[in-house]
Amino acid sequence: MLSLDVIGAEILGPDGLHRNVLSFAEGVIVDAPVGRTVDLSGYLVLPGIVDVHGDGFERHLAPRRGAMKEMAEGLVAVEAELAANGITTATLAQFVSWEGGVRSYEFADQVFSHLRDLAPSIVTDLRGQLRFETHLLDFYEELPEKMAEWGLKYIVFNDHLPHDRLQSGAQPRRLVSQALKARRSPETHLALMQALEAESDDVPAALDWLCAQLGQQGIAMGSHDDTTAESRAIWAARGVQVAEFPETLEAAEAAAANGGIVVMGSPNVVRGGSHNLNVSAVDLIAMGYCTALASDYHYPSARRAGLMLWQNGMLELKDAWGLVSAGPAGVLGLADRGVLEVGMRADMVVLERDSLRVAATLVQGRVSYMSGAIAERFII
Repeated sequence: MLSLDVIGAEILGPDGLHRNVLSFAEGVIVDAPVGRTVDLSGYLVLPGIVDVHGDGFERHLAPRRGAMKEMAEGLVAVEAELAANGITTATLAQFVSWEGGVRSYEFADQVFSHLRDLAPSIVTDLRGQLRFETHLLDFYEELPEKMAEWGLKYIVFNDHLPHDRLQSGAQPRRLVSQALKARRSPETHLALMQALEAESDDVPAALDWLCAQLGQQGIAMGSHDDTTAESRAIWAARGVQVAEFPETLEAAEAAAANGGIVVMGSPNVVRGGSHNLNVSAVDLIAMGYCTALASDYHYPSARRAGLMLWQNGMLELKDAWGLVSAGPAGVLGLADRGVLEVGMRADMVVLERDSLRVAATLVQGRVSYMSGAIAERFII
């Protein structure tokens, strides 16, 4: 861990940008100089990005269909990409789904087991989030124990079954391509979906039981792609406080009104709207309904979204950047990061002031990424 006094930089503190000295030692920000100075004039120093949900890691772990042999090496590559994008705490969102392939239980077991074993040896704080398909009733009884075994503290519930088509007898869209990814015949894949659909009436009561068990374990819980106020109220009654990527204004309003947490995707902000034509994250931010932004499927978007909201004048930098730092930290219950103030972790990203590109990333005062001319400032 480095012990440094940062001078010359524009530093984002709780009240906004300042040019005061920022000192850190033994992984935390301290209130007195430590004796070694680094001049970062020409740079911005911001709290490290806390990513509350990202699945951009999948291409590192399974770059080609069936190529899943070097899981640990893939996670190391993931960390390099995270660090290069200013992310100091990352939540890897991994499915357990009837869809199979990289969303199968077997693949998730590999991911979470390797993540648990590897995370202590790398710099970036890597965590897991289980994205669980609600109709997998056969997994409910063992799931609380598996969450503990995998070391997971966060679960998000999904339901991606094409209910309308299954109920009407129509063939689901992309059936053949999905079956190939799962290494099943289209007939087998369809039969599985039909069997799960047939058990739909049993799902609500099973979820009531499962959420109660997970809540007793202190597991944070979220629902994914909410569309109605009614569905959000049902989840809230189960103790599921996070509304992840609500698709409608109605669902987001209901979550916020009942003390819930709304997480939206950074790509939604960067693109100027949802690629699926769902509710705009920018609109929800403007209305005060969004608590945190996640990288979703594109790690660079978290930094870009925070900066765009500041550059376009929509928010002050402390508020815009808070959506990718302090806000997500709060979602994860991490009170020791997300803000650069005394006593907090020395998690920070250093940006070139002119280009706003990432020059360096530090996690608890340790360098996870550094590139270009800034390295000379630390070495000399």
